[in-house]
Amino acid sequence: MNEKIAAITARQLTKRFGDFTAVDSIDFDVYSGEIFGFLGPNGSGKTTTIRMALGLLQPSAGTVTVLGIPVSKAPQQIRPRVGYMSQRFSLYNDLTVLQNLHFYGMAYGLSNSQLQERIQEALALAGLEGRQGTRTRDLSGGWRQRLALSAAILHKPELLFLDEPTAGVDPVSRRIFWDLLYRLTAEGVTVFITTHYMDEAEHCQRLAFIQRGRIIAYGSPDEIKKETMHGPVLEIVPSDAVRAIKALRAAQAAGRLPAEKVELYGSLVHVVAPRIEKNQSTIRTILKEAGVQLEQISTIEPSLEDVFIASMNDK
Repeated sequence: MNEKIAAITARQLTKRFGDFTAVDSIDFDVYSGEIFGFLGPNGSGKTTTIRMALGLLQPSAGTVTVLGIPVSKAPQQIRPRVGYMSQRFSLYNDLTVLQNLHFYGMAYGLSNSQLQERIQEALALAGLEGRQGTRTRDLSGGWRQRLALSAAILHKPELLFLDEPTAGVDPVSRRIFWDLLYRLTAEGVTVFITTHYMDEAEHCQRLAFIQRGRIIAYGSPDEIKKETMHGPVLEIVPSDAVRAIKALRAAQAAGRLPAEKVELYGSLVHVVAPRIEKNQSTIRTILKEAGVQLEQISTIEPSLEDVFIASMNDK
């Protein structure tokens, strides 16, 4: 078996801003060539963690090593080997596609011959050929996203940091963007990505859930599901989801419904419990007593969204 090589290693990594602890003694490893997902609500510490890994913020305690280099000791050695795509894309709206790429290529220190070759490669990878003269402000969100990724990989980084790169982008553009990431990892690039989309998290090799600066779940999607969800999920389609969840939670609190989780998912209700199938008749009775019509009930495998919500509510 090939030994896994860590592209990022964080140990007891901590960042405090005055009395506020943004990142609280976290440990994680990102292996070379994988897509590693970092998930958490706004303000949970995702961007702060990235900024420490890039050497843009000094940790208050702990260490982070990137590509075998301790960041606190030699951040200047790391930066030429990594790419970074921020939440706001960091593009210049008044510049054209080609001008943006030329600017970033020069900033990365590429020679003119290298730069022209890399720009053509980036345009082809992102499907931006024919749009070189378009001003960035005139691009849609999906095309801006591809341009920002192209700018971040001009210097062929070994490691790519992506901070919520698909926020506010339509599903088709998100799918195309992820296809680009698969192509990059197939070439050996390591990707560290933060996202709010659970369908994207399912495509990561490994994940970490972070809340209030602490990692609360860590591993592959399957590992996290097995560790967090102690039973199957019963998906309920009621006529009134709000009334249904109130009734089911009241029954849970009273010990009438032996469920670990009762959560609302839009117009659906998910109930988690060992051997939940035996509780279906109890659920039917509870909903009937509450005046809620049961339109459908079925057992499903837990999704990462189930795991994410359960993890967040537990902490």
